[in-house]
Amino acid sequence: MKLLAVRRLLRIQRVIVRYQLDELLLALPLPVWLRALGWLLPWRWLPRKPLQLSRGARLRLALEDLGPIFIKFGQLLSTRRDLLPPDIADELARLQDQVPPFPEAQAIALIEGQLGAPVGELFARFDSQPLASASVAQVHAAQLKSGEEVVVKVIRPGLRPVIRQDLAWLFLLARIAEQASADARRLRPVEVVGDYEKTIYDELDLLREAANASQLKRNFDGSPLLYVPQVYWDLCRPQVLVMERIYGIPVTDLATLADQRTDMKLLAERGVEIFFTQVFRDSFFHADMHPGNIFVSTRTPWSPQYIAIDCGIIGSLTDEDQDYLARNLIAFFKRDYRKVAQLHIDSGWVPADTKVNEFEAAIRTVCEPIFERPLKEISFGQLLLRLFQTARRFNMEVQPQLVLLQKTLLNIEGLGRQLYPDLDLWSTAQPFLERWMRERVSPLHLLRNLQQQAEQVPHLSQIARDALERLQQPAPPAAQPTNGQWPLRLLGAALIGAGAVQGLAPLLAAWPAWLMLGGGLYLVLRR
Repeated sequence: MKLLAVRRLLRIQRVIVRYQLDELLLALPLPVWLRALGWLLPWRWLPRKPLQLSRGARLRLALEDLGPIFIKFGQLLSTRRDLLPPDIADELARLQDQVPPFPEAQAIALIEGQLGAPVGELFARFDSQPLASASVAQVHAAQLKSGEEVVVKVIRPGLRPVIRQDLAWLFLLARIAEQASADARRLRPVEVVGDYEKTIYDELDLLREAANASQLKRNFDGSPLLYVPQVYWDLCRPQVLVMERIYGIPVTDLATLADQRTDMKLLAERGVEIFFTQVFRDSFFHADMHPGNIFVSTRTPWSPQYIAIDCGIIGSLTDEDQDYLARNLIAFFKRDYRKVAQLHIDSGWVPADTKVNEFEAAIRTVCEPIFERPLKEISFGQLLLRLFQTARRFNMEVQPQLVLLQKTLLNIEGLGRQLYPDLDLWSTAQPFLERWMRERVSPLHLLRNLQQQAEQVPHLSQIARDALERLQQPAPPAAQPTNGQWPLRLLGAALIGAGAVQGLAPLLAAWPAWLMLGGGLYLVLRR
């Protein structure tokens, strides 16, 4: 294992030298001692012809040369436009999923090992030549004994040891960069590698992807907007996923879409509607919606339906994040920058001691130039990106769920404008957001909250009874205070205060409030 790690390190070093990535590092404002140390690297004393490539292209080619794990890391890194210079982000976005497939015999052996039977017994037909090959898995076409056409996704063998080694070196490089440069610290490389570690290990578990696909399919069951292929659970294992094979047009194949007379305006608008439905209605959104994972059904081109595959990366938001995000977007397009600033503070996205007027002025400075353009030319994704960059100056902590959302929105928006350049994203999104906000304060929604609160009453009652019984048990003499009643009365006062606050909240559940009020009065008035 140690020998393999050393070999991997030497390979990484060769790639660094070949693409002169050390030049990129030394171009940063490094401490004097580290800059001097850099000049002691032996290869820097050898003649090297300068590469006629941009820094972004050199980094991209280096990641491609290092193999699937680094390619995947580059793809993830390209989504962090809130952290990267634009030229590097643009180059990394060019990284492709297509990598050489692994041998057919290995794929078959892994499938048979996971499913416990030969492929000839499992499938009526199995195509040994893969349909597609990506950095983590490859896909084979097959047919079930019952006649259904399916695809079999299988994880590349031997990935985990390579991932562990590569992650160890990535973490080491990230820590060195953070120690060496203030500019690098602002990019938070250790945090980025940590995000990648979670993402890559999640993608190695195909049962997780199958569960995500099943949930997404259930959320859009019968919907004309989105179709998700069926998962065949009996044939799914951690390293093998079998699901329905879909036949659609790649969403970027504009010529074929035009030939079948697809309603491109409606197709673009439905993409936006799908995004906001996933984020606000379901709080469960496909966070890897690049063009390779999206197809268009050929059945009803006048009422086009999307098909989504590869649900390995899913994002979600809390009720609070949903609420604040919707209010932020609405306030943005009303140019109510004061409200935007206050919402960031209220949500805890920026520190509570942030000066609202200063934050408001910074947001106005960034956003006013954008709003001088027609609404249809305003990019939602770029707006969020600039907002997060501005908020970072006010010590905004990175919100992983918002980064995933921003990445997804950028993908959807870019795709929508490619399908229909005149797409007015705001006119499509505004009615949905405003309707969602109205529903949040509707009597039906509040009654639903009331029901959920009421369901907690037995549990809260038991907690209160247990607490009262423990408090009434005599304490050891040495531990008793002079006045043995004040702790109970203090608790009672706290319960009264909490009960009063909850009881005054409009239309919220009354039973927990009355329980707290009653318990508090009992403790305060008891002798």
